[in-house]
Amino acid sequence: MKTFLIRFGFICLGLLVFTGGLAAQDLGALRQRMADRLPTLDRFKEAGVIGENNLGYVEIRATQPDATAVTAEENTDRKTVYAAISRQAGASAESVGRARARQIAAGSAKGVWLQNEPGEWYRKP
Repeated sequence: MKTFLIRFGFICLGLLVFTGGLAAQDLGALRQRMADRLPTLDRFKEAGVIGENNLGYVEIRATQPDATAVTAEENTDRKTVYAAISRQAGASAESVGRARARQIAAGSAKGVWLQNEPGEWYRKP
């Protein structure tokens, strides 16, 4: 799962560079923040503390103080990526996020909390 998410993230960020969605320095910082955050996100997902919602964002599922900040930071960066991709693709940021949510769900590890299209939460079998 981790490799898939990293690979997809870099593909999306690469698209932004080629399409001029973000300045190169901003892109590098964004990419590094997301890569640095990934082990923490994976740990929280494995513990059931956070899950992936159907809009392409992480969401807190169980109270844990450290999860709040990392969730907010990740969602801020994802929002930036989705907005930039949507501008270049001529689609809404929400549709980009929903498409990303489906990709994340497909690549998630067993036991990760996911939200389906109608909004119901389930653990990946």
